[in-house]
Amino acid sequence: MANTLTYLKNVTTLALDADLCVGCGMCTVVCPRAVLSLKNGKVEIVERDACMECGACAQNCPTRALKVDAGVGCAAAVINTALGRSGDECCCVVDANGKTGPVCGPGCC
Repeated sequence: MANTLTYLKNVTTLALDADLCVGCGMCTVVCPRAVLSLKNGKVEIVERDACMECGACAQNCPTRALKVDAGVGCAAAVINTALGRSGDECCCVVDANGKTGPVCGPGCC
């Protein structure tokens, strides 16, 4: 069984100032994990623990309503896995023996 990417609960740095949101929806377009959703003309965080802290939402928010410490989450692991890189995961993984823990590959951290 290959390593399976998992996320730590309640650790994401994603923050929203709803008063600054103008409801443009750009953050929902660029978020690769469907963390955000537009409701009643404002964005809401609907899947906080799915956030991989890539920073795309904050970088594309015209009013800076979203903030995130980009790069501290599992973005590197997701990107490396999508690119087919083996052994470069940098996140919490479950190995073939069911052992869970942080893994840091070469060039990752």
